[in-house]
Amino acid sequence: MDYKVCATAILKEIGGKENLISAAHCATRLRLVIADNKKANVKALEQIDGVKGVFDASGQLQIIIGTGTVNKVYDEFIQIAGVSAASKEEVKQAAASKAVWWKRAIKTLGDIFVPIIPAIVATGLLNGLLGGLVQVWPGMADSSIYTLLNLFSNTALTFLPILIAISAAKIFGGNIYLGAVIGMIMIHPSLVNAWTVASGAETTTLFSWFGAWNIANVGYQGHVIPVILSVWLMCVVEKWLHKRVPEVVDLFVTPLCSVLVAGFFSLTLIGPVFAQVESWVLSGAQALIAIPFGIGAFIMGGVYAPTVVAGVHHMYNAIEMMMLADNGMNTWMPIATAANVAQGAAALAVAAKTRNSKIRSLAFPASLSAFMGITEPAVFGVNVRYGKPFVGGMIGGAVGACVAAIMGVYATANGVTGLFGFLITTNCFVGYLLTFIVSFAAAFACTWVLYKDERTEEAEQTPTPVVAATEKNTVYTPIKGEVIALSEVPDDTFAAGVLGEGVGIIPQDEYVYAPFDGEVEMVFDTKHAIGLKSVDGVEVLIHVGLNTVELNGEPFEVYVSDHQAIKAGERLLRFDKKAIEAAGYNMTTPVIVTNTADYSKVAVVKTGTSDVGERIVTVEA
Repeated sequence: MDYKVCATAILKEIGGKENLISAAHCATRLRLVIADNKKANVKALEQIDGVKGVFDASGQLQIIIGTGTVNKVYDEFIQIAGVSAASKEEVKQAAASKAVWWKRAIKTLGDIFVPIIPAIVATGLLNGLLGGLVQVWPGMADSSIYTLLNLFSNTALTFLPILIAISAAKIFGGNIYLGAVIGMIMIHPSLVNAWTVASGAETTTLFSWFGAWNIANVGYQGHVIPVILSVWLMCVVEKWLHKRVPEVVDLFVTPLCSVLVAGFFSLTLIGPVFAQVESWVLSGAQALIAIPFGIGAFIMGGVYAPTVVAGVHHMYNAIEMMMLADNGMNTWMPIATAANVAQGAAALAVAAKTRNSKIRSLAFPASLSAFMGITEPAVFGVNVRYGKPFVGGMIGGAVGACVAAIMGVYATANGVTGLFGFLITTNCFVGYLLTFIVSFAAAFACTWVLYKDERTEEAEQTPTPVVAATEKNTVYTPIKGEVIALSEVPDDTFAAGVLGEGVGIIPQDEYVYAPFDGEVEMVFDTKHAIGLKSVDGVEVLIHVGLNTVELNGEPFEVYVSDHQAIKAGERLLRFDKKAIEAAGYNMTTPVIVTNTADYSKVAVVKTGTSDVGERIVTVEA
């Protein structure tokens, strides 16, 4: 491909350099932040040679180009656009600055939780594996190795507030070690462990607001929102002091005051208030999933994918963390798996059904990625782009999530879905497997029924050319294009008239229409050619392109069947002209009177540019 041509076309279709804010690239995609998304012509972007897909995610216009190619296009792009290269992080920040406040808040949650997910996954996997091993070997629970490994498996959740505090301090721009101190304060051993309080442990008063509101000496083990807000306060105080405290004493005054202020309010105000808010959120999520017959899970499984598209799915990390900290049972993860697997199945259905090689080359690997838990290529590159597959995926996700709720499936960690989710659902293996299968089957079936190739839908809206009253022994133009003498067809067999006399057509369109009233004698299995017979007995072969039998029918779509009656001007088949030419085949289409020997003369009436329905060949008895 010509990288400069590709880059120039992309810049043009996003609205020009004046609409570009920032540009970066990853291993496969250009990541652009543009000022006005309405100025970007997504349809035109998708048709650019080298572009494999376009989607908008997290405020970025992401253009899929491919490994080994995207960097070359990017180099040309920034040179043409006259912008400096940006890092992915800088592009993310530019995109985030455009978002509305509530989207920025949800993104912040994601930025806090994503870095600590590996720690939760590691201990959660160990927890799940231990549960599975104990089921197979019950005596293991009494062994010292089990005691040791079980200690490891509980560590991340036991000290979760500290992990969250460190990550939050980094995101809010504060000292991560001071953040860790705030997290430690909230689970200090001098406070009564929150989990033992839930089991009936007695508490005393830690602080009283004006004698009217007593704060209990309870820790915040397993809590999320209070920790984040406490660290946010610490960072605000710290940055405020850094600007105002003289450098001579800044090292001492700022950390001391930051910890004193944030620590005091975290235990006496933020913690008590937002722990209650958090408990309401958690209870609401659990109650939703617990609605009889899986109705709540059905709803969430259906809307999960749209929340991913909207970029607000990061909030689920907080819910999953709360569930794990509450009872170690993450019932939200199976819902995510059902939604993700369903979107993958929808993309796979598109790959199986489409006749467009470009769509297939994108949809198939995207579906495999979704089964592994990475859904962006399938959701944005295929399903949202074509609409109906996304709906099919939503239906599959809803049905699968319903099954998961009825079967009581849960995970022992978060951050992992799809096939890898089996590692953290060992206690519910059968239920998780059934969730996977049902989500896949429902989404695939729905998408298979709903989806049609984009061009097919366009074809159905294309009016059938009007053909005047047909004349006897006349063949009309079946394809809009340039009609040439048969001798000019670059194929010796056709040019020599071995198969019969006729003409060649260099197509300007992608549809083949009936050249007379009659019937279909035969549609070739490879769909590249069709045999017809007029009511007057004229037999015609229309062979789309030369040597296109080798394409095995991929760029073709047939609208008729053998022995079907046809009327002049009726649409017979469609071919993907660009795909055929890209594969290296000549598009010259012979139109041959195969029973030439039955006539004394086969005459070419017209050559040159011809529209569908014009007289091009006549025969004489």
